[in-house]
Amino acid sequence: MTIQTILKMGDPRLLRVAQPVTQFDTPALHQLVQDLRDTMKAANGAGIAAPQIGADWQVVIFGSNERNPRYPDRPLVPPTVLVNPVITPLGEEEESDWEGCLSVPGLRAMVPRWRRIHYRGMDEFGQIIDREAEGFHARVVQHECDHVWGKLYPMRVRDFTQFGYTDVLFPEISAAEDD
Repeated sequence: MTIQTILKMGDPRLLRVAQPVTQFDTPALHQLVQDLRDTMKAANGAGIAAPQIGADWQVVIFGSNERNPRYPDRPLVPPTVLVNPVITPLGEEEESDWEGCLSVPGLRAMVPRWRRIHYRGMDEFGQIIDREAEGFHARVVQHECDHVWGKLYPMRVRDFTQFGYTDVLFPEISAAEDD
């Protein structure tokens, strides 16, 4: 088990566009995916991207078969490794909801996202992933993929009156987030 340090907002590595993966099913890629899994689980994350642990690759993981203590009322999202992601909105409809981020600890904001998306990429073995998602699933995918494109959720906030500390906004879940 290798838990990596999660970079925090302000670290310039979080603002760069990550490199596409060109070789699949390699020991290095499998190690990166395992490090992401271990780090996400230790931090109670709903997802994590390679740039968040300082790896300059277009690799994200998200989802779980268990309820997430940071998002206790949200539906389960299928566990996924997504490499070189491409997202296409399905329609014009957006919805706003609360988001947090392992790289922006202790804060949450209301963030607009596409309600329905199509996403495509590959897994760590080079097998194609091609799915549609909506609601929380779509939100998680968009949030994690933003990391490989050098974006953090505060960059998408439109109303800063709905941005604040988790322990003030959601005291019932703040303990799980601050682990």
